[in-house]
Amino acid sequence: MHLFYTPDIEPSHPQYFLSEEESKHAVRVLRLNVGDKVQLIDGRGGLYTAEIKDAHPKRTILQITDVVTGFNKRNHYLHIAIAPTKNIERLEWFLEKATEIGIDEISLIICQRSERKEAKVDRLNKIITSAIKQSLKAYHPILNEPEPLSKLLSRSFDGQKFIAHCEESDKSNLKQDISLNGKYLILIGPEGDFSPKEIEDALHNDFKAITLGQSRLRTETAALEACFEVNFLNRE
Repeated sequence: MHLFYTPDIEPSHPQYFLSEEESKHAVRVLRLNVGDKVQLIDGRGGLYTAEIKDAHPKRTILQITDVVTGFNKRNHYLHIAIAPTKNIERLEWFLEKATEIGIDEISLIICQRSERKEAKVDRLNKIITSAIKQSLKAYHPILNEPEPLSKLLSRSFDGQKFIAHCEESDKSNLKQDISLNGKYLILIGPEGDFSPKEIEDALHNDFKAITLGQSRLRTETAALEACFEVNFLNRE
C-alpha cells in the first residue's frame, strides 16, 4: 500500500485533500485511481488508512477509513547532537539510517574544530521524511538548526547526558550507564573531535564521557553506533 506524509492531517476530519505535489505523484506517477487504498502518516504518531474518492491530479480527495494513534511509539527518547560533516553526504547518510533505526531529535552543533559550520535544514528534513516513509515510521524526528555547542550545553535536558570523544580519559559505555526507557542526549563531535575545553565544559554540565568501542570511528559512524546501541538496549 502506498504511503504519504501528511503533517497537516487532523484525526477528527473524515476527508483529506492531498497537496498538488502529492496528488500529481499519486495520479500521474503511481497511477492510483478511485477506490484504491493508501496509508498516511502525520509525523506525530498517527497512521491513517484512506480510500481515494476523487483521483484528481491537483487535489486528490481521500476518505479516511481507519486511524491508529501512537503507532509503534518507542519506549525511550533519543536526542543526538552531531557536528555536521565536511562532506554533507555523510551527514545525510546518518540522518537516513538513524531515522530508519529510530531517533527522536537531532541537533546540529558547531564546534571549535568543525570544518562545516552550516547546513541546509530544509534539504536534510526531506531526507528524514523519505526515510520515515521507507521504514513506516509515524513519528517524524525533529531536526534543529545549526548552533554553537556552547548554546546546547547551556540548556537543561530532562534525561541522561553523554559525550563520546577520543581523548584518553576514564570512560564507561552505554550498557553500563544507561537507564532503560529513559531520555538520552548524546554528543558526537566533528572529524577532529571535540577540543579539550569543549570536553571539560560538557563534563562540567553533567555530561558523562562514554566510549563507543575500540575502533576510531568517523563522525557519522559514531553517531549511528550510538543510535543503534540505545535502541538495542531498549528493545523490548
